[in-house]
Amino acid sequence: MAPKNEPETDTDADGGGQSGGVQSVERALTVLEILAREGHAGVSEIAEEMGIHKSTVSRLMGSLVTREMVHQNSERGKYQLGFGILRLASSIPGRLSLVREARPVLESLAEQFKETVNLAVLRSNYAVNVDQAMGPSTLATYDWVGSLTPLHATSSGKVLLAALEADERERILKETGLSARTSRTITSRKELDAQLLDVAAKGYAVVREEFEIGLNAVAVPVYNHQGTVIGSVSISGPAFRFDPEKIPGLLETLKDAGLKVSANMGYTHR
Repeated sequence: MAPKNEPETDTDADGGGQSGGVQSVERALTVLEILAREGHAGVSEIAEEMGIHKSTVSRLMGSLVTREMVHQNSERGKYQLGFGILRLASSIPGRLSLVREARPVLESLAEQFKETVNLAVLRSNYAVNVDQAMGPSTLATYDWVGSLTPLHATSSGKVLLAALEADERERILKETGLSARTSRTITSRKELDAQLLDVAAKGYAVVREEFEIGLNAVAVPVYNHQGTVIGSVSISGPAFRFDPEKIPGLLETLKDAGLKVSANMGYTHR
């Protein structure tokens, strides 16, 4: 971001009459949105998507790294969201409270079932993971915190979708579409609607390799004091060993965990 009182001098400015400062802020926010959506990206990829020079992106990244908004990993120099984002998110009382109250439950689930456990909430038409606990059997160490995942292809997303009013669900799905993440992703609206009814009736959602080949997951809702779904708790693991509906006691334990977090948020089961 340009220093105070120093005008932006990019030759690829959009010419819309914006001040350099405002344009830099909008570009920085766009960079953060791209990283939130993709997980990680390089300067060339970001520049191409935004339609600006790589040198401009490099300057933006320098400022964002300084503020710890993004972090450059060692893998081909790509960038991902940094801890500064979590500091900002933690200032939101509701989300902070949910993470705090859910944390011991996530850790307990991860220890019991030896897999990855995530806490997700609805944000900008996506499920965003706000906390994660890793089980000792986890094969990979990918950090999903801050990642935006599609609602129609993930267990957490389906739980959140199933809880929405019909008109809000319709709006979101029209805006996002039903793109195929894998060959197993549900892309039929009729099939998805039927599955969401099943999710609401059963109280949990299962996906088998719909978001990523080789990855299965199951999620349950988390309620607030008004009985509104405010998040979801999910367990995911490799498809070769993790089939939620075949692991004794998993669904019952996960449902109880969701209700425990909900009770911590003031929910009374009626």
